[in-house]
Amino acid sequence: MAERLRIGVVFGGRSGEHEVSLRSAESVMAALDPQKYQVIPIGITKQGQWLVGGDPLKLLQEAADLEAARLSSGKAPTSDGEVLDTSSRDGRLIPVIRYPGTHLPRLDVIFPVLHGTYGEDGTIQGLLEMANVPYVGAGVLASAVGMDKVVQKQLFRQHGLPVVKSVAVKRREWEAMPEETIRLVEHNVAYPVFVKPANLGSSVGISKARDRGELTAALDLAAQYDRKLLVEEAVPQPREIECSVLGNDDPITSVCGEIRPKREFYDYIAKYADENTELIVPAEIPEEVAAQIRDMARQAFLILDCAGMARVDFLATRDLSKVYLSEVNTIPGFTSVSMYARLFAETGISYRELLDRLITLALERHADKSRTKTSWT
Repeated sequence: MAERLRIGVVFGGRSGEHEVSLRSAESVMAALDPQKYQVIPIGITKQGQWLVGGDPLKLLQEAADLEAARLSSGKAPTSDGEVLDTSSRDGRLIPVIRYPGTHLPRLDVIFPVLHGTYGEDGTIQGLLEMANVPYVGAGVLASAVGMDKVVQKQLFRQHGLPVVKSVAVKRREWEAMPEETIRLVEHNVAYPVFVKPANLGSSVGISKARDRGELTAALDLAAQYDRKLLVEEAVPQPREIECSVLGNDDPITSVCGEIRPKREFYDYIAKYADENTELIVPAEIPEEVAAQIRDMARQAFLILDCAGMARVDFLATRDLSKVYLSEVNTIPGFTSVSMYARLFAETGISYRELLDRLITLALERHADKSRTKTSWT
């Protein structure tokens, strides 16, 4: 039998989407073909501590206990494992815990299953680029822009793709000049509006505002999660359509799917707790509209220079006369029943095959980038 590829699956992280990441990683690790891959789980705690070894399902709780012990003692614990420390410029320690009897083998590919900040935003991608390790998904630029809803929309507008009217607000401006900020918002967009942290996902920190009072509360909420906020006009009675993309420089698209939340909008509870949320696959829309959405999804993927995977979200008017590009998610939810995988399953690519293709795409992209000269000689 050919030697198995060693796949490092990285999950958890310093993000409001930490728990979502654990669900995705559990599903990915369970589905990777053991005949082809040796799975190496790598957990990151909410405090930024990296752990190698142990049961993937218990890893982060163990990490939390270790972090609590480190904080109470003032140093990293050494009784349960080898601690490898590197000092950052401000003197803090970033410990990597290796449990007894475990070691980190050479990794052929890293599969980041990190949602939100410090994982989906180009930070870990930059680390892996520096280490010259192949990894699944978008590179530094696409990850960073894919996380920033404000910059995304600016790029899409420049390329003529339809997006809803919006205005960006800095947290510092909101806290220092609340009245001026409200006037700025009201000058650029009309109520009702959605207020979002610019760099977060899973609908964390998002709320709807119908007037000044609700706008104030919405900005306060979003400002807890980011220094840059996005306020955008609400599409009346919107239909939420999604399309998955797979590939590198010549990507393919899936069938479209539609989300029908029973709540007012597709918030965190609707996504992960409300069993009444309907996921319609394929979406019940005319083929010409589906073709338009697939084409825009592919364009958005290429505009951001994405790689591997992305789920592209759209908002449409009830009669489908207008379709707006909402955002690109470079590391979408990745359980077998998440929309990204479901859309490709309906297209004819199973969950396990999808994982195989993503790993192959990661190796292909790394091989292509390795052709680039890093010296003038």
